Amino acid sequence: MDKNNELIILYDYYGILLTDKQKEYFEDYYFNNYTLSEISENNHVSRNAIHKQLKEVEDKLYYYENKLSLFSKSKKISLLLKNIKDEKIKNEIEELI
Repeated sequence: MDKNNELIILYDYYGILLTDKQKEYFEDYYFNNYTLSEISENNHVSRNAIHKQLKEVEDKLYYYENKLSLFSKSKKISLLLKNIKDEKIKNEIEELI
């Protein structure tokens, strides 16, 4: 998995823990494909400030995953689910994750 996809997945898990500005910058950069310059112009801040915020967000997302492991646990559970034969139990577990 490439870094961008991994960050997007981690954002799905931990984005709620970020500030509104951090979420806005992250979404503009990773979801809306804006350049750093475009984001800086839209928010009236320097390009360097946007870069620093995005780096801080990346660091936070990796930190949260390192401490909470929600994404890695979800991957492990998904692998285990493949071996469960009972569809009812399988579906109930999938709803939880």
